[in-house]
Amino acid sequence: MPSARPTLSLSTSWCSSRHTDGYAMAREMADLGFDAIELSHGIRITLVPGLLKAIQDGVVRVSSTHNFCPLPTGVLHAAPNLFEPSARHPQEHDQWLRHTKRSIDFAAQVGARVLVCHLGSVGFFWFNPAERLHAYAHQHPGVNLAADPAYQAVLAKAFVRLRKKMGPFWDQTRASVNEVLGHAAERGIKLGFENREKFDELPLDEDYPGFLEGLPASSSAGYWHDTGHADIKQSMGVLDHKAHLEKLAPRLIGFHLHDVDAAGHDHQGIGAGHIDFAMVSSFWRPEHLLVLELSPRIAVEDVRHSKQRLESLLG
Repeated sequence: MPSARPTLSLSTSWCSSRHTDGYAMAREMADLGFDAIELSHGIRITLVPGLLKAIQDGVVRVSSTHNFCPLPTGVLHAAPNLFEPSARHPQEHDQWLRHTKRSIDFAAQVGARVLVCHLGSVGFFWFNPAERLHAYAHQHPGVNLAADPAYQAVLAKAFVRLRKKMGPFWDQTRASVNEVLGHAAERGIKLGFENREKFDELPLDEDYPGFLEGLPASSSAGYWHDTGHADIKQSMGVLDHKAHLEKLAPRLIGFHLHDVDAAGHDHQGIGAGHIDFAMVSSFWRPEHLLVLELSPRIAVEDVRHSKQRLESLLG
């Protein structure tokens, strides 16, 4: 039975880079009042023994993990896009498939409910249309891009170029996803497909509803919403944050929660930026996972403050 309110977790993105012992890392997070954590994409293989012991001892439980977790042997830094499902080179595809299945297995081992996944990007050898968007924004500081007709014309041309190029990459992503759906279902793991912040990452935001509806009815998958990524896209004039959530509400399974400051930096503490979390919280449901995903630069007191703000929204 689902709990009366969503599960609130802290992502190891905040602290995994400075720990060498997984048990100590779990203990630090538990001591901040989190009984559940997300194992993010910075979990080095050397942290795993201590983490498993902490889980066994009941120090914390794991709500979700993030592909790739644990990191491939020899990779010592967060690398969620190390291999992409959109990759058309067979060797990279095989690596993505192998490590994603391994991440699904590990998620099941630690008792997680969801594995959060990125879905790749469109490859441009040159003239990536995102460069023109960034250049316009840099040349027009302070302009409301969503209401600027000149920028909207640049954006429309960028979308034309992106869609003209994306076909083979998007086809490969969908084929790759279909290769792991059965494995996830067998392990009892849901795949959470996360919205992204870069213009050329997949899926395009307006394609999410059709993509999810096109998955087999038995699919163990859903939409994972990242507040910071959506806010960045809104500042680019690409989407309306609230309208995007309204469209995808029926398929929502979880959230990455972090703020975006005036300079456009995400993974900030809740309340340190301008995101309307009261609006976001109106979409929370008891079965959802809420994960506070903060930068390693965030102070301990700001982690506590963020937790308090979210708990006040939870009632």
